[in-house]
Amino acid sequence: GAHCQVPCGIYDDEARFKLLFEHVATIEKAMKEIAVLSAQAPMNTNQVVRWVMNKEKHAEEFSEILSYYFLAQRLVPKAAGEEGRAAYLEQLELCHRLIVTAMKAKQTVELAHVQTLRDLLTKLQDSYFKKK
Repeated sequence: GAHCQVPCGIYDDEARFKLLFEHVATIEKAMKEIAVLSAQAPMNTNQVVRWVMNKEKHAEEFSEILSYYFLAQRLVPKAAGEEGRAAYLEQLELCHRLIVTAMKAKQTVELAHVQTLRDLLTKLQDSYFKKK
């Protein structure tokens, strides 16, 4: 699962990207539900809280996949002058931006963060599979 921090030696990159995109979709759904529920009178506080917790959980799992799967196990550091250095730096930056944006998505209900996550994730996916 996403909480597995032990390298398992089983690498299914396509499945991880699919999971990342699913987390983004769930974060988006949660944000939309929170907006709808918050506008209702009287507000159903319990439902809002459930969606907030759901959104936070998915943002955390999203970041964990990037940290413990991609950064810790899949991105191979390349020294200056080493072949693949530019692609490595690009992927490293994208992972960092994704983790920062996921934190913002966790803390807010701004849908702009969802679009940023999708855009950055698509760029990471394109860059990552280009190296194969």
